[in-house]
Amino acid sequence: MHLTINLPDRTEQLASNRERWAEVLADPQWYSTPNRIETNAFGQIVMTPPSGIPHGSRQSEIVYQLRRLLDGRVVTECPVSTADGVKGIDVAWFSNARYQSVQGQTLGEIAPEVCIEVLSPSNTDAELATKRALYFDAGAIECWQCDRSGHMSYYHSSAPNQSTSQSKLCPQFPSTIDD
Repeated sequence: MHLTINLPDRTEQLASNRERWAEVLADPQWYSTPNRIETNAFGQIVMTPPSGIPHGSRQSEIVYQLRRLLDGRVVTECPVSTADGVKGIDVAWFSNARYQSVQGQTLGEIAPEVCIEVLSPSNTDAELATKRALYFDAGAIECWQCDRSGHMSYYHSSAPNQSTSQSKLCPQFPSTIDD
């Protein structure tokens, strides 16, 4: 059996995501929740609990390394419009040129060049593969993953399902991130 899912046109989904995200940001009830908020393609709220200290520590170390190794902008918890709603990227790296195109937006209408997910206990392989596909579709060049032991994996838009041990955009990035 083969399953085909028809997603809305990217322009239509972007407009829908922009409108829904503005509603979410305008609703004060979401500011008091400790959960991470994203939406799906239907505008429904998807929440996940905070992932813990090791997750945040690795996220901070990744930010530090990116700022040390690459020129550009690093953003944490970066909301980006995808074909499946608004997703929050744990760590995002933008070149200066791409950052200028999203600067001031409350919702990134194009993905950063590098989208980094720090794995949480609730993440599944299928979820991560889906997020990578969504980020590449939204314009990412690379997607990186930091697993629960701190090991880094890199995926490039030219081979989105093939993990490599080194980034093409930042080959000097460490292979392991300690918490």
